Amino acid sequence: MATLSASPSPNPNPNFRSPTDQTDHDPESLPHMELHPSSDQDPTPNSNPNFHAVLPTPPEAIAPAAAAAPSLLHISFNQDHGCFAAGIDHGFRIYNCDPFREIFRRDFDRGGGIGVVEMLFRCNILALVGGGPDPQYPPNKVMIWDDHQSRCIGELSFRSEVRSVRLRRDRIVVVLEQKIFVYNFADLKLLHQIETIANPKGLCAVSQGVGSLVLVCPGLQKGQVRVEHYASKRTKFIMAHDSRIVCFALSQDGQLLATASSKGTLVRIFNTVDGSLLQEVRRGADRAEIYSLAFSSNAQWLAVSSDKGTVHVFSLKINGGSPGIDRSQSASDPVSSPHSSLSFIKGVLPKYFSSEWSVAQFRLVEGSQYIVAFGHQRNTVVILGIDGSFYRCQFDPVNGGEMTQLEYHNFLKPEAAF
Repeated sequence: MATLSASPSPNPNPNFRSPTDQTDHDPESLPHMELHPSSDQDPTPNSNPNFHAVLPTPPEAIAPAAAAAPSLLHISFNQDHGCFAAGIDHGFRIYNCDPFREIFRRDFDRGGGIGVVEMLFRCNILALVGGGPDPQYPPNKVMIWDDHQSRCIGELSFRSEVRSVRLRRDRIVVVLEQKIFVYNFADLKLLHQIETIANPKGLCAVSQGVGSLVLVCPGLQKGQVRVEHYASKRTKFIMAHDSRIVCFALSQDGQLLATASSKGTLVRIFNTVDGSLLQEVRRGADRAEIYSLAFSSNAQWLAVSSDKGTVHVFSLKINGGSPGIDRSQSASDPVSSPHSSLSFIKGVLPKYFSSEWSVAQFRLVEGSQYIVAFGHQRNTVVILGIDGSFYRCQFDPVNGGEMTQLEYHNFLKPEAAF
C-alpha cells in the first residue's frame, strides 16, 4: 500500500491525520514520497531535475502568533470542502469548517508572506508559494511542507511566478501564467506540460474522485476551455463563452464542468466527455465578476459568488452519474430554478426572459471578494471572505428564497478563541 513517508517528529501536529488514516478515499491512490533532505541528489533517477531537497527551517524562523490582525493573501478550501487554508503576510493557518475552529497556524518572523496554500485533504502535506510584499519563499517556487516535521521537505522551481497549485493524492499540478505542469506525486516526475492563453488568475481544476484524473484549464483561445481526460488519453476543447473565461469548477468525479465569463451574467454547465451544453443558468442581468463556482457533492446544486454581494444556489437538472440525462421529477423533488414569468413566449422575447434563475440567495457586502462551497451538513453553504469573514448558511431546497445564516466568524481576529 502506498503511504506518505515522513521522518518521525517529537511533536507531530495532532490535528492533521496521516494520509494512511484517511478512510474516505482509496488508500492505493495516496502519494508516496521518500525525500532525503541531506542529499544533494535527485530522489529518483528519473525525477524532475528542478526538484531539490531543502534544509530544515531553523527553529528561530517559527515565531509566536502576531498580536495584530494579519493581512490575508490567500484563501482556499481543501478538496472535500471540510477545511480551508489562509495564507497571510507572516505565515498560514488552517481551519475546520464544521464545527468552525482553527486547527493550527504557522507564523514566520523572517519575511513570512504565503501567497498560496494548497491542502491535500487533511493530511500533513501542503504546497506553499511565497507571496505579499515580504514573501517567505520565492514566488517562482512551490515548497512541499510536511507539518509533522514543521518544515519544507522539497521544492519545485520554475522560470516564472507560480499562479496556483492543485493537489491530488497522485498528482501535483502547478499553474504558471501561460503553462501548466503535471507531476507524479510519488517521484515528482514531470508527466505533462500544457500551454494556455494568458492565465493570470491561475485557473485550473482537477477531479478528486477515486480513479481517473480529469483536468480543466483555459485553452489557447478566448472563451475556450481545455479538458484533459488522462485515463482515456483524450483532449476535449469546449468553446464555452464568447468572452474571456474568469471562473470554472469541476464536479468531484470530473463529469460536469461549470463555467463563467467576464460578463458574469450566465453560468453554463457542460458534459466534460463530449463537450455538450447541459444547462444554462442566469446569475443576473448586470455585468458582474464571478469569484467562485462550486458543485455540491452529488452535483444536484451549484453555488455562485460574485462582486454583486449575493451568493446564488441553482438547482441542476442533471443526473450526476450520467451527464446529459435529466432527473425525473416527482412531487417530492426539490424545486427547480424558477423561470421568468414571461417564459411562455420563449423564442419571441430575448433569451433573458427564459433564463433559469437561482433557487436560493444570501446577501453579503457588495464589492468584497468571497468564495463559496457546500457544507457537509445537508443544504448548507460555507462562504469565505477576503476580509476574514466566515458564514455558514442553510437553504430551503423546496421553497428556496433567502438563506438562513447559521453562524458567522471573523477568522482573522487575533483575540478569537478557538
